[in-house]
This record gives sequence, structure tokens and C-alpha cells, in this order.
Amino acid sequence: MLLSSEELDAEMFDDKILLKPDPIAMVRRRGADGRIPVRTLDRGASSSAAAAELTGYPGGPYDTSLLVKYEHHVARHIWFGEERGPKKELKVAGHGLKLTSRVPLALPPQMESWVSRSGLASLQRTSLNKIDTNLVSAFVERWHLETSSFHMPFGEMSITLDDVACLLHLPIRGIFWSPQDVTEELAVELAVDYLGVSQGQAQSHVRSCRGSYYKLEWLYDIFVHHRAASSWAYATRAYLLMLVGSTIFADKTFTLVEARYLLLFRDLDGCSGYSWGAAALVTLYRYLGDASMYSCKQLGGYPTLLQCWIHEYFPTVGKRGENWNPAGNCGLPRAMRWSYRQGVLKFGYRQYVPSPPLDCMMATDIDVDWISYHQSVVAVIDSSTVATTPSEVEDGYLEWYYRVSHPRLVPPHRDAPRDVPVPVYDAGPSDPDWARVSTLIRRYLRQVNAKEEDPQFSDLFEALHISRSH
Repeated sequence: MLLSSEELDAEMFDDKILLKPDPIAMVRRRGADGRIPVRTLDRGASSSAAAAELTGYPGGPYDTSLLVKYEHHVARHIWFGEERGPKKELKVAGHGLKLTSRVPLALPPQMESWVSRSGLASLQRTSLNKIDTNLVSAFVERWHLETSSFHMPFGEMSITLDDVACLLHLPIRGIFWSPQDVTEELAVELAVDYLGVSQGQAQSHVRSCRGSYYKLEWLYDIFVHHRAASSWAYATRAYLLMLVGSTIFADKTFTLVEARYLLLFRDLDGCSGYSWGAAALVTLYRYLGDASMYSCKQLGGYPTLLQCWIHEYFPTVGKRGENWNPAGNCGLPRAMRWSYRQGVLKFGYRQYVPSPPLDCMMATDIDVDWISYHQSVVAVIDSSTVATTPSEVEDGYLEWYYRVSHPRLVPPHRDAPRDVPVPVYDAGPSDPDWARVSTLIRRYLRQVNAKEEDPQFSDLFEALHISRSH
């Protein structure tokens, strides 16, 4: 059964998840270009300010200063019933079944030592055998590269380094180094020096790949050959390159891996110092950004990471199977818990209105951006407030979010006339008495460190939700 945008919208708008704002609505017709004019949001705006107002899109964003590439985003087309092609979902390939046959039950001790110390050993067992392409596609349609987050009806969510560490058991601290691109000539030299193949064999293979790539199947054959010949270093490099090329560094060809990644395994004793989790997350972010554009038909990166993240945070969405109970397997990567099978959100800090985005048209080198990611995370958390409920946000966040985002992918009634209900955000504050009730309940729940799933506090949390809806 295909998970449609309508179904995901309905699931996300379930009142158990979403605290819906209650703005006054008005109807405005769109122009010939598919946009609608946006009224000035300030109550006392002058006529001259109104003349300089921004233009928005049906269903949002009404303020286009944040999602500057929304014109090319797949969500803009889905709103008008335009899918990517005959097949609505993206082409997404997981290598789980292939890895099942290519990853041996036990490596030779000489290889096992290097693989274990590399920090990549968990990737041998984490891949899903089948990817739910409909589920993955539905979430990709909500990804926005300007914010590196999924824009849901209730706010933003994103995959974090902590998620990567829990799901895959990859190290998230260490050196973040992305190798420079290599030429075909250098790809040949690297194969000769570090994979132990002949010059002629390397040249013939790289030429057949039509670029600086190696085929995953070719790397597996090299691994088998050198393992039989007890050439442990060559076998280990071929094996690790095949492993990352089938998982965290998988590209959209689904059969090749970039030759430049072989540079990461020149020193088998030193590759344990890399932040593999950060590299996996950056790679997935980049491919999600590509796949969110209407013209893109394929998703690269590690789809297991994305799908298992969805299973963790959205337990009622998709076709989730459970392999084991985490209570008895606390030492295993959590991705191994989930599977694709036919037939209470987590929370940490309150969502706040973020700073204005950087100019994405003048993006700097990704390595430079990520060098200080630890300091950036600390700076954000230090100024944040601990949340008491999964949906708790800072005052003004939802109003800002509904103005700059596109929280719902399809109109409530697909066949209705294209009159678009536009939220108006100058309706004034909530009832002060209800606001006081909400504040008192929230303060008490925070003092006793209450959890929403705790039965003894369920009535208070329900009262909190009711007070916020007024």
C-alpha cells in the first residue's frame, strides 16, 4: 500500500501529536504564477509597507525569506497534484541483501583487528534488507536544505549526531576529513598501491567506470582474492571501501563508490580517528537536499539510517517490524532492532525560532563548516530551555514556522477550488487566564520531572494541552 502525502499529512495532524494553532483564517486567490500575495503581518502597517509586501505560495511559505529554493522543491509541485513521474516514489536502493552475502560470518583474525579498530564494524550488520521507498519518499518531500530539517505540520525535526551514534554505533567525535576529488589517473595509482592490483587491471577497470570510481562488486572480488592469498592489508582496504560504499557513502549509481574514499584507508591503524558518524550524516544531508528537488528521481546516502530514524520517532507510520526487544540487547546498534514488514515522540529542548539562514548560494566548504560543529551544538544548547512535552516550543515559534514553511503538502480537499486559506497572525494573544493556567501546569510538571508517558501525570498533560488550545 502506497503511503501518500495525504496519509502522512493526516497522520502528522493527529491531535495526539500536533498542538494546532488557532489563527483566524481568510481566503485569498493565487495569481497566474501560482503565488498568492501576502498581507503585512504587523497590525499597524502602513499602506507603503503593504505595497512592498512579499509574495508567497499556496499552502505556504507566505514569507519566502527562509526557503529560498522552494520554487524548485518537490512540495510546490505536489500541492498542485504534480508528481515526480509515473512512479511517485524516489528510486532508493539499500544494499542490505547484497551485504548479507558479502559480509562473512567471521573475518580472519588479522583482518578483524583492523575492522574493529576502524570504528566501522557495526556497519556489517545494520543494513535493512528492504527499504520502504514509499515511506522514505514521503519524508524526503518534507526535507528542506536551507534548514537541514524535515518540515512537519507540528514543527521541524532532524536527524542528529546522537541519532547516528545510537542507531549505527559510529563514532561522532574525531577527525572530520573529506578527501579531495581524484582524477582517473590517480584512481588507477591508488588501486595499484593500496588494493594490490596490476596497472593494467586498474586502468581497465577505472575506464569501464567512466570516472574516478570503483565497482562494489570488483572490490568484493579483490577482497576474496587477497583473503585467499593472505594479503591482509589489501583485503582489509577492499573490504572496508566496499562496506562504506554500500552504506554511509552509497551514491545514486547504487553500484559504484568514489575512488577518493580509498584515501581514508591508506593507514589502517589511523582510520579509527575519523568521525565516521559526522561523515555519514553530512553525506545523507547532501543527498536529502538533492532529492527534495522536483527534478531529482534518486536518493543516495544510507537509507537505513533514515528509515530507522523514522521508525524510532514515528512508530505508527510505515510498515515497521521489530526484530528484538531493546531491553535484552542494549549493546547492539538500535538500527538492528527494526525491519521492513508487510502488512510517543522523543523530546529534549524547546524548539525556538532560529537565526536567519546563511546565504546558501555562497556555501563554504563543508569541511570548514563542520570543523567546529561541537562548539556550535554547545552554543545552541546553552541558550535553550529543556522541554517538558514532545511538542513544547518557544513562544512565537509556531507563528513564525507557519509563515515561512509549507507544513502541509496537499490541500485538505484536492478537488476543491484553489482558494487558499491563509493564516493571519495578528489576532492577538491567547486568553490571559488560559495562558496563566498553562504556565502553572507546565511549571509543576517541570519541577517533578514528569514524563508524558507516565500514567500518574496523564490528566495533567491533557489539561496542559487543553489550556494551550485556547
